[in-house]
Order: sequence, then structure tokens, then C-alpha cells
Amino acid sequence: MVDDVGRQRTWKEFSAAVNMTASELTEWLMSDESKSVGQKSGGATESTGHASGRHIVTILQTKKADLSLGDYDHMQEVVGYVKRHLAQRPSGEVDDSAWRFSLMNWGHDPVRKNS
Repeated sequence: MVDDVGRQRTWKEFSAAVNMTASELTEWLMSDESKSVGQKSGGATESTGHASGRHIVTILQTKKADLSLGDYDHMQEVVGYVKRHLAQRPSGEVDDSAWRFSLMNWGHDPVRKNS
């Protein structure tokens, strides 16, 4: 079980990793670009990242005191994903890249100022 210190740390790291608002992420997830990237497992019609984005929207819309342990687990997963993929930034222009689109599905826009 995650203690209060662990939840605080997770919240802080998640808040730093996710630089899109719930409304921005919701709008992004409706785009063709969002749906065009990511891995689908087991015959799923939705990619893992797209499903993650929907969960992130729910987390962002939930009062911190009402977050579940499952939410905190997902927040840790998001932090790890964002850190790993930022380290894999491709060379050249990334504005219209699958790399950026994938990160945006996870709530992080790497071309945003202060990202």
C-alpha cells in the first residue's frame, strides 16, 4: 500500500509529467492523430496510450482526496512512460511525429514551452 509520502511524491511527479489540461487532452484524444499511434494488444481497437489518456483525464478531473490506489498506480506508470520516451527524442522536427503524438496520448506535449 502506498503511504501519504508516496502519494505526495507520485502526485508531484505526475503533475510535472502531465503538461496538458483535462480539456486539452480530451480534445486531443478525439483527433485522428491521437488514434493513429500506439500499440494495441490482444485485438483491442484502442491503443494502450489512448486508453491511458482517458484515465489521465479522469484523474485530472478528480479531487486529489478522492483518487484511488489504482489512480496512483496509473500516475506512476504515466511518469515512467513520459520519462522513458522523452529520453528517446528523435532528431529533427518533431511537431508532426508519432513520438510527439504518443507522448500527447499520455498527457505530455513535448513541444509546449516549459515542458
